[in-house]
Amino acid sequence: MTQRGTSEELRVAVIGTGRMGADHVRRIQQVISGARVTAVVDVDAERAKAVAAPVAGCAAYSDPAAAMAAADVDAVLVASPGPAHEAALLTAFEHDLPVLCEKPLTPDAASALRVLEAELGLGRRRVQVGFMRRYDAEYLKLKALLGTGQLGRPLMLHNRHRNVASPPGFTSAMLISDSVAHETDVTRWLLGHEITAVTVLRPRPSANAPDGIQDPQFVVFETDGGAVVDVEIFVNCGFGYQVQAEIVCERGTARIGDGHAMVTNMAGRWGGTIAQDFTDRFADAYDRELQAWVDATRQGEVTGPSVWDGYAAAAVCEAGVRALAEGGRVEVELVERPALYR
Repeated sequence: MTQRGTSEELRVAVIGTGRMGADHVRRIQQVISGARVTAVVDVDAERAKAVAAPVAGCAAYSDPAAAMAAADVDAVLVASPGPAHEAALLTAFEHDLPVLCEKPLTPDAASALRVLEAELGLGRRRVQVGFMRRYDAEYLKLKALLGTGQLGRPLMLHNRHRNVASPPGFTSAMLISDSVAHETDVTRWLLGHEITAVTVLRPRPSANAPDGIQDPQFVVFETDGGAVVDVEIFVNCGFGYQVQAEIVCERGTARIGDGHAMVTNMAGRWGGTIAQDFTDRFADAYDRELQAWVDATRQGEVTGPSVWDGYAAAAVCEAGVRALAEGGRVEVELVERPALYR
């Protein structure tokens, strides 16, 4: 086991070798420093072997528990589908392994609360939740500006979240649970408020949305700090991937996500490009997130979004899904925040 303050590389087991898991294997091996992948896990044994094959000293497993019991595993990165997260996290706790868990922490508030109670039983944090927007350069600048107090108190936050097209099997509820989950976390993080209620408005569905999918949606959050937050979620916009945010405060506003890093003038037109995918738009954020996790873990520390943040996001998304299905305003129910997460 890597000890506090040593220079040894962190030996990581990556659970889930789908798109995100395989990308994290690449990131650990080729982009960041201080870690290497010694195990990969997938229920598809052949896929696990294919991902492990190019990585020297990496073993392939089909059972997460077996990988976490291996002598050459110091930490775990969970990138499997959300329903499998609870079991993986509880197993990691049994081995006292630090974890980076991709969002969602778990798919619902009840299971997230079980994970929270299990971590409380350890008496210390072991999990960083993968809300990568907290590591994006533009969001970090916005957070820092709000921290100076120059703009005054935040009153409103406007968010836009657009995807080219939704993947197969995407549902109306998943617009909230899988996509607006990110705005849930950045709202809480940027404002320092808890979200207390959710309302979902249903515009006319786009002709580009698959049959039966309510897309777009307009989600409204209320917070315990008195701010009002809106999220336009549109997952079949057809033209690109966009994430934008504008904060409206007492003495000014600030906006991020316009994507105007380079503007070209050519053939009688001016303009730029629009990212087509989240892995493009947030590539640097994922790199920073993983490096921060490795650096902290090698020092025996846990930083970044906590299990409480994962639980709160799950509770807000549950309220949002109810608001979508039932109409009207739905209040968010949270347990009292434990001292470990204050």
